[in-house]
Amino acid sequence: MALGTPYRLPPGVRIGHVHLAVADLARAEAFYCDVLGFTVMLRWPGAIFISEGSYHHLIGLNTWETAGAPPPPPGHTGLYHLAILFPDRPSLAGCLTRVRAAGVELEGASDHGVSEAIYLRDPDGNGIELYRDRPPAEWPRRENGELVMFTRRLDLDALLAEAP
Repeated sequence: MALGTPYRLPPGVRIGHVHLAVADLARAEAFYCDVLGFTVMLRWPGAIFISEGSYHHLIGLNTWETAGAPPPPPGHTGLYHLAILFPDRPSLAGCLTRVRAAGVELEGASDHGVSEAIYLRDPDGNGIELYRDRPPAEWPRRENGELVMFTRRLDLDALLAEAP
């Protein structure tokens, strides 16, 4: 659909919270709060709203239309994953330690040059990326300054060595 002059978002626009439809609210709360470390900010009938503690909510989890529902089958449209940005490598390593202790299976772990990422699924099959950005001064660039990204294996043992 062509609309004429391209529209560009104004500076400062960012993506806010995400709402996930889940089958079991208690199970989702246990995963997101007990394993990943989020805090419940608000309980609502059929929903909880969680954050890292300084914001009203980053993630809404609800069973309004999905209580007891199975996850969507692979190969269907929908959310590929949500990405949770950690402030530094040690905090990402600390979360990985908790994920492993909880027996959560990893789907992958990649070094993208600009970031380091760990991929997994929540109990409802929603994809999650746990990641940290490298400082922009460390981002790989070509001689002309163009950004270079890649996907290489992330050394999880080296990352875990930095856990607090």
